[in-house]
Amino acid sequence: MKPTFQCARRPVLAVWLFFAVAVAGLPAAAAFAQEPPRGYAEIRVIDSETGRGVPLVELETVNNLRFVTDNAGRVAFNEPGLLGTEVFFFVRSHGYEFLKDGFGMQGVRLTPRAGETAEIKIQRVNIAERMCRLTGQGLYRDTRLLGMDPPENVPCNGLVSGQDSVQAAVYKDKVFWVWGDTSRLKYPLGLFRAAGAATPIPDPNDESSDPAGGIPFNYFVDETGFARAMIPIADRPEGVVWIFGMCTVKDATGAEKLIAHYSRRASLAKELEQGICVFNDKLQIFEPVKQLPPDETWRRPRGNPVIFEEDGHQWLLIGSPAMNVRVPATLEAVLDPQQYEALTCAATNPQRGLPEVQQAPNGRANWRWQKELPPMDSRTELQLVRAGKLDGKDTRFCPKDVDNESKRVILHSGTVRWNEYRQRWVMLAGQVEGESSYLGEVWYAEADHPSGPFAQAVKVVTHDQYSFYNVRHQEFLDRDGGRSIHFEGTYSHTFSGNSVQTPRYDYNQVLYRLDLDDEQLNGARLNAVGDN
Repeated sequence: MKPTFQCARRPVLAVWLFFAVAVAGLPAAAAFAQEPPRGYAEIRVIDSETGRGVPLVELETVNNLRFVTDNAGRVAFNEPGLLGTEVFFFVRSHGYEFLKDGFGMQGVRLTPRAGETAEIKIQRVNIAERMCRLTGQGLYRDTRLLGMDPPENVPCNGLVSGQDSVQAAVYKDKVFWVWGDTSRLKYPLGLFRAAGAATPIPDPNDESSDPAGGIPFNYFVDETGFARAMIPIADRPEGVVWIFGMCTVKDATGAEKLIAHYSRRASLAKELEQGICVFNDKLQIFEPVKQLPPDETWRRPRGNPVIFEEDGHQWLLIGSPAMNVRVPATLEAVLDPQQYEALTCAATNPQRGLPEVQQAPNGRANWRWQKELPPMDSRTELQLVRAGKLDGKDTRFCPKDVDNESKRVILHSGTVRWNEYRQRWVMLAGQVEGESSYLGEVWYAEADHPSGPFAQAVKVVTHDQYSFYNVRHQEFLDRDGGRSIHFEGTYSHTFSGNSVQTPRYDYNQVLYRLDLDDEQLNGARLNAVGDN
């Protein structure tokens, strides 16, 4: 006897009998027919202030169906059984808010209907406005499904699905772009020796070159159509190769050269080789021209360099974002480690622990350029302040939070660029150990000198438990005389502790726009050299 089996079987049999009676007299095909195909309903999320579609907004149903708006803020909705039905959507987006109802639910009830548009207005909390995703597949997926044309400024080649950490430089009347690891759709392993593209230099007065809708990357591709290696180093196949500090300098003949630091690595922690590479115009690849010792940590291009003239000298200022290393802006000098200088207020370089601070005759920290000690950075400054070794008034790269004067911002990566509109140097940088996310907050600050002091900073972008790292202000995208500036970063769940990855957006570049006339930035403008 198997009573357990018999008891389990009887309800199943009853269900089948009920089903048979229910469909009796109907043709067999009708009993099992699927819902016929239907058109799409458009759900569009717009910024309540600007009326512009907002990308990267998540709409989730009560039964956990998740939809993410494309670059135009659209979702093409065609869920079987839900068209023409009232549905509640939770509304979420980094740096944006949607009002909660009386039960604390942050969302909206819609009845999506084929051929109709339902509009959701969302309020921006970020000071900066999210414009679009720049890289990867399906930038305007839902717009296309709805039968609409996307903007022309959309990359059309490269077969790229994800790209990490961008470098960009104006070189020979074009903008050259290089990314780190690049993923493809046909296999989990992608390109690990830098992908590249070129674009025309945007005309700030030409509406058709407005980066708001995307950037028309023309990728360097291989015979399969996928992005190819920009620094192949074919005779040393082991490891990945990353490029940092890409910029242009002139050689002894006055010819412009595109250069960068390269690092060949077995892993994130283990470096196999490092050095300086130069772009070969004929082969359209970077070639190593100088190998550096493995323990050389600062006498090399890195971060986001900028050319700066001071006291009759033209320097290549190097850093990310702290511009704390300089070298004469020539190819020959860049290749010579002996010509690099670092900015520091330290008196010593101890093997362990914090350095002592060198005092100037006026009792302040003696900030100076020198060739022996490594550069001072944001984290070390904060440690010195907390240890009572450095007066907070003497910091240069660890600004105060204007909304909380007791807190300072540890900067992770970013840029310092001259801004014509503000007539000052503006910093845009990510933060380490942020409140909403470990590596997803972006801050704005100003100074009269590219090496600071940057006394106060304003948070302009936040990401909730998601990373947004290697922030870069693309100054060639500035518009309105520099009043509108654009910056991008890598949007990724990596380092965030968040196991849920945003479809299509994860591990790609996302672009933001910042209006420097925004009154919320005023707190970052109240500092000047020597008065912080």
